[in-house]
Amino acid sequence: MSSNREQWQSLLQDLNQRQARAEAMGGEERVARQHGRGRLTARERVARFLDPDSFNEIGALAGDNHPNGEPPLAGDGVVGGTGAVHGQTVVVLAEDFTVKGGSIGHANAAKRARLVTLAAQQSLPLVLMLEGAGERASNGFERYPNTPNDLQLVADLKGKVPVVSMIMGPSAGHGALTGMFADFIIMLEDAALFTAGPPLVAASLGIECSPQELGSAQMHATQSGVVHNVAATEDEAIDQARYFLGLVAGAITTAPQAQPGAEKCATDALLDIIPPDGQRAYDVRRVIDAVADRETVFELQSGYGSSLVVALARIGGIPTTVIANQPAALAGAITTQAAEKAAHFIEVADHFGLPLVFMLDNPGAMPGPQSERDGILKAAGKMFAAQRRYRGQKIVVTLRKGFGFGSSAMGMNPWDGQAINLALPSVSLGGVPAIGGDAAAKATADESARMQDIQSGAWVPADSMAFDKIVSPVALRDEIIDVLHRHPYSAD
Repeated sequence: MSSNREQWQSLLQDLNQRQARAEAMGGEERVARQHGRGRLTARERVARFLDPDSFNEIGALAGDNHPNGEPPLAGDGVVGGTGAVHGQTVVVLAEDFTVKGGSIGHANAAKRARLVTLAAQQSLPLVLMLEGAGERASNGFERYPNTPNDLQLVADLKGKVPVVSMIMGPSAGHGALTGMFADFIIMLEDAALFTAGPPLVAASLGIECSPQELGSAQMHATQSGVVHNVAATEDEAIDQARYFLGLVAGAITTAPQAQPGAEKCATDALLDIIPPDGQRAYDVRRVIDAVADRETVFELQSGYGSSLVVALARIGGIPTTVIANQPAALAGAITTQAAEKAAHFIEVADHFGLPLVFMLDNPGAMPGPQSERDGILKAAGKMFAAQRRYRGQKIVVTLRKGFGFGSSAMGMNPWDGQAINLALPSVSLGGVPAIGGDAAAKATADESARMQDIQSGAWVPADSMAFDKIVSPVALRDEIIDVLHRHPYSAD
């Protein structure tokens, strides 16, 4: 054996030992404790999330050689690298709760910054799996240089690459804040999320509370609006994240009819689902299911702003964002929560080239003292501005009614950048609803009757080109597919 080979063997043995330490995470006892809590480890999460055998780890030896001679910390509490989801390369970062509670030390921070920078430089989606205590308390005892932190860097990714955050357990401070810049946030139903944990709240405010009382998934999904979707299990959260990325990251490259169920077909069921009478309620989810390719609809943030449904789906094989008023909740009125939800996902669609399909059926923005206190004007204005800035294929379908600023926020106004502006024959339009609006305007009986006559039906707006086309419900899916399958001119 040559002396070179002997020296290499010694170095490689050292490398293998250090790599094994990293892969052991916090050790058998802490791993068992993690499993005892019903949680996967960071490495198990990464393995389940990525396509098989696609993980290429980065920074495994961070934390292994502390400058002050402190004991090695496996990966310094974070596992990361690149891998594939449906064949698409992504960057993944998973906090390791078995090492110092997933807290962020200096080597941890450097690794996080490197991974986020890689996503930015290589235009790769970023996936964050969060279960950690935030900034490590011992950081104050060490000097370190000023460096970019991942909070800044993740904020810079907005609109450049898809960012998905999964809250897999208690998540506090810096790590949780990083996740808030995500395009899609999933939270386990028994996880907890907060800017500062119970000990800090007790010390600073004198308020004793549990992690769940402070930041439960139920609260964030239905009241704060911080979280988009809730998952019962880690596998369900991972499946949601993979499906979201499969649609969003593949929006531009997916072939129109690459999968079964993408072909054109009549939507005869809509004749039974949609009542022509605008005063009758129905579930717009059934309309979305009828128009979309079979078993492709993925609803987003269903527990927040329930008068509006937002979903991803394939229509004619094309990944698409659908935004639909829900007449089964508050008659489909646009509330502050609904507008906030819509504005976020309109921006996501714009950033990543997803077509937008609006399904319009609302009596306007929600009126009343509480709605005004909740900031309906500001929220609806942001929704309107988001759809106005949207640069892709915007398809607007007025199913029944559209009044006041509610129609504007849903993109129905003529000359608002629509690829096509469709309506069913039973539409009713106006600045205010005829029912109620006539009383507000102190209209006479004759004026009220004339107002209702003008607002009934599609023929008057069609005559003035307020709509491009009046279509039968039976033809709605095919009409949308025709637009989605347009081929823009290219000189290449």
